[in-house]
Amino acid sequence: MTKDTTGNTFDYKLFRRLLNYTKPYKLTFMGVAFAAILLSLFATLRPILLKYTVDDYVIKKDPEGLLYFVLLMTGVLIMEVLSQLSFIYYANWLGQSVIKDLRIKLFDRMINFRMKYFDSSSVGVLVTRAVSDIERIAAIFSDGLFMIVSDLLKMVVVAGVMLYFNWELSLIVFAILPLMLYATRLFQKAMKKAFIEVRKEVSNLNSFAQERLSGMKIVQLFVKEDTEFEKFREINEKHKKAWISTVWYNSIFIAVVELMSAVTIGLVVWYGGLDAVTSGNIELLGTIFMFIQLSQMLFRPLRQIADKFNTLQMGMVAAKRVFGVLDTQSTMENKGTVEASDLKGDLEFRDVHFSYVEDEEVLHGISFEAHRGQTIAIVGATGAGKSTIINLLNRFYDIKSGEITLDGVEIRNFTLESLRGQIAIVLQDVFLFADTIYHNITLKDPEITREEVVQAAKDIGLHKFIMSLPGGYDYNVKERGSMLSSGQRQLIAFLRAYVSNPSILILDEATSSVDGHTEMLIQKATDKITEGRTSIVIAHRLATVKKADTILVMDSGNIVERGTHDELLKKTDGYYRKLYEVQFMAEEEVM
Repeated sequence: MTKDTTGNTFDYKLFRRLLNYTKPYKLTFMGVAFAAILLSLFATLRPILLKYTVDDYVIKKDPEGLLYFVLLMTGVLIMEVLSQLSFIYYANWLGQSVIKDLRIKLFDRMINFRMKYFDSSSVGVLVTRAVSDIERIAAIFSDGLFMIVSDLLKMVVVAGVMLYFNWELSLIVFAILPLMLYATRLFQKAMKKAFIEVRKEVSNLNSFAQERLSGMKIVQLFVKEDTEFEKFREINEKHKKAWISTVWYNSIFIAVVELMSAVTIGLVVWYGGLDAVTSGNIELLGTIFMFIQLSQMLFRPLRQIADKFNTLQMGMVAAKRVFGVLDTQSTMENKGTVEASDLKGDLEFRDVHFSYVEDEEVLHGISFEAHRGQTIAIVGATGAGKSTIINLLNRFYDIKSGEITLDGVEIRNFTLESLRGQIAIVLQDVFLFADTIYHNITLKDPEITREEVVQAAKDIGLHKFIMSLPGGYDYNVKERGSMLSSGQRQLIAFLRAYVSNPSILILDEATSSVDGHTEMLIQKATDKITEGRTSIVIAHRLATVKKADTILVMDSGNIVERGTHDELLKKTDGYYRKLYEVQFMAEEEVM
């Protein structure tokens, strides 16, 4: 059983860590604390003034004194309202400031995770951490921590006032207090477990909804709407049950608190009234009125503290999840000191071994060289290890053994940012952001001007295509580039790679799903952007393979053959020859 589910109601170490994020806002923090003190003092002063009003001016029929005290109570009420306004506003301001800083730190952490982390992590869960869990943390400050402190302070002041004015009535009220505290303690333990379950189900719901909405085309193509709907109903039902548990515990607790509060008021009125009747001391009426109000002020914070403690608990559970992501050690080691700039593009893989999973090697001693201006094509069946080579070159993963060098420098000696800045890649599945074509090309790099983008588009023959779209370079392609065809997205990706002016260009089956006209444009773009650069092509189309300076044929993580197109075809029993006959000859006949 984890610490989350053992019933421990508070994690002080986690709380102290969270409070560290308030240090830049120390003055605001102190101001909120001061407003809480004023709020408790002014709130307690009202019942005291009421007592004196009843005893000294209502019973004694003093209209002038009554007016004075009514005005005095009005002034106290105004000060209480101002204190509460300051308290609520700045507590919320502090909470939003803290989560702003925390969200920035979390997002910075996530975008620097290595690819292996995303291979095993749900995007929906990460979105939950960055959005709803962060908002729960804000509530710790706006509705949790300071509210609890304010209520506790108010209870201490109220208890002191009670003892000062009438210790007998105070004992009646205090006799009920241990029962209330015990009920509150039980409630907090139950709610801690319930809220952990709620956060788990919220993550599951977010993850499921995001994945299905992102993959809606597959859902509809395979007519799985009813199946996915039923799955959603099941997850949603679990989500509802988790929340109902919190509602159930809350309902019981509120009923118990109201019952105890009513019993306390009844005992105060009975005992105080009986004393007033038997002794003839009518001045006890003001004290009874005061104690009725003070007992409400004593018990109401208990109920509110429980409610706010729920908020605090949910925030703490959310904080633990967020800090769990922040504490994840999954960033790519970046100890390189060499800046990769003005590279010639001489690339070498030397006896490279690699495995995604321990003891399950996918590359077995890969070695090859590529020099500036050369095009290396890599062919092979699915799972042969082609894309893995690209991932290793970009340092999405680190090799198990061997060496990868650029211009004679081991790539781990380069700073990660400068290394990737020298490599441009065009993937088969192009990702475009919901933004303009211009911003998808430059990725908002301020060093790339619009004039450079337009000239680059003209250089590789894409300017006319872009200008045919509504708004031209300012055309918004919407989420994932849904307003463009797959071929058009490929063209944008080629232009994006070209304007980055890379030393090494990688085409990962970039022409595998486009029409003939688009392929002609892409082929022209390919010829232009590969000119004078080291290029690695995971080949699919025949034209790309035939033009390569060297073809690497891969099978099960090994390079089984290498050579030019003509050299490899001469091997009658060779792997490439068989692959060519199966995949490429039919294509050549069509062409």
